[in-house]
Amino acid sequence: MRNISRSELLTELTTTRAQTLALIDSLAPEQWTVPQIEILNPPLWEVGHIAWFQEYWCLRFQPNTALTKSLLPQSDHFYDSSTIAHTNRWIVELPTQVQMRQYLADVLASALERLARAADTDAGLYFFRLALLHEKMHIEAMTHTWQGLDYVLPFDISVLDPSPLLADLQLAGGELLLGSLPTGGFVFDNEKWGHPVSVAPFEVSSSPVLNSEYLAFVNDNGYSEEQFWDPIYFAALNRERRRMPANWQTVEGRMTQRWFGQSFPVEANRTLAHVSAYEAQAYCKWAKRRLPTEVEWEFAATHDVRFDWGNAVWEWTSTAFEPFAGFSADPYKEYSAPWFGDHRVVKGASFATPRGLSGLKYRNFFRPERNDMFIGFRTCALK
Repeated sequence: MRNISRSELLTELTTTRAQTLALIDSLAPEQWTVPQIEILNPPLWEVGHIAWFQEYWCLRFQPNTALTKSLLPQSDHFYDSSTIAHTNRWIVELPTQVQMRQYLADVLASALERLARAADTDAGLYFFRLALLHEKMHIEAMTHTWQGLDYVLPFDISVLDPSPLLADLQLAGGELLLGSLPTGGFVFDNEKWGHPVSVAPFEVSSSPVLNSEYLAFVNDNGYSEEQFWDPIYFAALNRERRRMPANWQTVEGRMTQRWFGQSFPVEANRTLAHVSAYEAQAYCKWAKRRLPTEVEWEFAATHDVRFDWGNAVWEWTSTAFEPFAGFSADPYKEYSAPWFGDHRVVKGASFATPRGLSGLKYRNFFRPERNDMFIGFRTCALK
């Protein structure tokens, strides 16, 4: 998607919108109302925001000039995520479903018409690529929501079996170009710009941690041993009386997990998902291992074909999400800058990640306590 052409964009924007509509079309009337918690957005707001974002950047924004008028009166008041507080998204009187769907349709039609006349260059396609990737991010976020709320997913996503476990991959180290180069295609601002970094020798697992490996930690009372845990997170676990990953539960002596509205046994040979960075760190301390850094993860993915990634889960790293030297925000200033410092770099992709969103240089980022996503981790040998 980073180098998608104008003709390909015309198709991909339409296909991606169909996925968005499939998600909301699957909702029963009562499912439009979701709990007011930090990790969720009301579907009525989230889908309206997708339309607003596409309209803002593809139709209304021009550098150094005033914004043009929106197709929907007060759309900035409703859907601008940088100005409407998260809690207010449940309070504001949003347009109706009918109005929101019409707004989606009108914006897409106008964006496609504008795109057909745009220059088939990186500059001419920049905001159309941005809007496409943004909508794919929200499709993945809504997939996480559907999983967390026990909603049935309206389309299939393939869960691939993990690669056979190998002994640790031994990387001799060397030099890595961290970040992206200005050589064409779309680049997120937090990837700017590519710069060489030195990588010391290290050993890393070929695949992310499996359920069976993490279950050994759970069965060894790992959730009860304070020595393994961040103190604040450990206190939260005790308040919740939680002694396993949040989506695991014991039913009639069997460990089960919820999967889009159904319960299934926890399969030993499946890749672990739905754990926070703190849970990953606790496991590592118990196993006398450590999380890879962002640099190590990318170096291994670049230098050893046996490094299995992108088939199962996003992966926590030990690296805080910070800007590279010389960072400057792109026009969508709220994409990276507000989240530096208190988020963690996440690499790879999950089976639920829409096609074209992931890549070796892509720096995803989440708060370390998040455990609602298809996210796991792999480990390194202690140095």
